[in-house]
Amino acid sequence: MRTVPVTPISSPGWRAWLIWSVGVAAYVLAITNRTSLGAVGVDAADRFDADAATLALFAVVQLAVYGGMQIPVGVLLDRYGSRPIMTIGMLLMAAGQLTMALSPSIGVAILARILLGAGDAAVFPAVLRLVATWFPAQRAPLMVQFTGIIGQAGQLVALVPLAALLHATSWTITFGSIAGLGVLFAILVAVVIRNHPPERGADVSVNTDTGVIRVVTSAIDTGVGIRASWAHPGTRLAFWSHFTTPFAGTAFVLLWGMPFLTAGQGLSTAHAAGIISVYVVAGMALGPVIGELSRRLPNQRSYALVLPAIAVQLIAWVAVIALPAAAPVWLLYVLAIALATGGPASMIAFDHARTHNPSHRLSTATGVTNAGGFIAALIAIFFIGLALDLQGAGTPETYSLDAFRVAFLTPIPLWIIGVVFILFERKSTRIRMGLDPERARRP
Repeated sequence: MRTVPVTPISSPGWRAWLIWSVGVAAYVLAITNRTSLGAVGVDAADRFDADAATLALFAVVQLAVYGGMQIPVGVLLDRYGSRPIMTIGMLLMAAGQLTMALSPSIGVAILARILLGAGDAAVFPAVLRLVATWFPAQRAPLMVQFTGIIGQAGQLVALVPLAALLHATSWTITFGSIAGLGVLFAILVAVVIRNHPPERGADVSVNTDTGVIRVVTSAIDTGVGIRASWAHPGTRLAFWSHFTTPFAGTAFVLLWGMPFLTAGQGLSTAHAAGIISVYVVAGMALGPVIGELSRRLPNQRSYALVLPAIAVQLIAWVAVIALPAAAPVWLLYVLAIALATGGPASMIAFDHARTHNPSHRLSTATGVTNAGGFIAALIAIFFIGLALDLQGAGTPETYSLDAFRVAFLTPIPLWIIGVVFILFERKSTRIRMGLDPERARRP
């Protein structure tokens, strides 16, 4: 890297807002792709004659690829910028949905989810990089929240129009249509998005320790970047914050929410879709509030926002599954709202990653962070499906409330493990920042 004079961004212009808008629209489509199977999970089970473990495998494979690609995508973003990586991501998702549209078997459908997960992995980190390069730093926490909020509208698209299109037409037409949108957005991203403002000749790095501004080049040692990101306790705090906050909502919306609410709780499909819609809308409403509180409480985010969000999710989750009979409808809405806190709270993790890493490894640290939530989600999804199968309740015909009640116990240890590591890494981060004294060494 070489030193270069750079004028800080004081106020974003119309071009910055246009680029961000296209990036967020692409993210909405990515979320639609990600949650498309969850909205039609029962139809997918019937189409592929799949039991619960196999149905879970679709989501697990997708999330495993998504999580596994986060660090490579972060490295590629740090090297090449958002535009080419997002374009490739949209094309991969289009290829995945076209494969899903034409898939004659479970094996081909799993290949489709692999392509989908790989493409999806590129989009959100790329949009966060656009926020970092096109907007002033003081706006970043709120812009990240708005990105997450608007992106969640993709869940509503998957939940209502996508399911309606499937029931009105066919599997091939529905998933082929999403593939066509993916190609369209790949073209739009390539035409509109630019990696950095025109007054800059390249992406730049601001070293958070020294303040030196440098041009990012491909000569960066990516292995060193990954190790350096993880070595900072702030990155590990970001990872565990993202690991613990959103996974239950992801598992619920991505796959198991609709079967639990319909086959388990006895609700109609329309009523269950309404509850999941409340989850999405509540997350969108809570985002600006949590984003503003995150900006105002930079040193108290974990205690004031992250841990309370985890607590309300755990309490609502246990309250629903502890009842001996079907939960009252009002409590299911409370569960949806409680789970909705996880999405906005998980965005705080990216504030940690950005605060504690220099810009030349920003996307690498973002990738490490983003992997956390999806590792937890794939574990939760898989173990819920496995627990259903072990009880002999692995198909839509055999789902039962008692089986779901037992299966929904399996994610609880993830919350406990995550809280322990959040508390430990928060203390380590505060020590690193000089806010707390060093831990006393044992004699």
